[in-house]
Amino acid sequence: MKKSRRVKKEFDFQKVFRYGKSFANRQFVVYGLPKEEQEQFRIGLSVSKKLGNAVLRNQIKRYIRQSFHELDLELRQDMDYVIIARKPAATLNFEETKKSLEHVLKISKVLKKKHRTS
Repeated sequence: MKKSRRVKKEFDFQKVFRYGKSFANRQFVVYGLPKEEQEQFRIGLSVSKKLGNAVLRNQIKRYIRQSFHELDLELRQDMDYVIIARKPAATLNFEETKKSLEHVLKISKVLKKKHRTS
């Protein structure tokens, strides 16, 4: 995922927390804030030190970024997303992480439904 598609500044994080809507499941909290002037979504990640060492935290962030990369075409594009990983996220593999994120994104109604042809 390109660095231009990341929320990095404290000001932007606070704006999403203050004005965005939050949705959660056991593993993740997702905040979403519509930004009409934006053509592509941006994501910000928050993974606490309580979840584990740097290697594990970076792995969780890679899994989240890859999940968003794979869900790119199904996601609402004019949004800033901030994802907070909760303690159970530390035990998930990539497929479980993606499934959990899909679940919370469907709850928040920013994920288009898939039309499978099989």
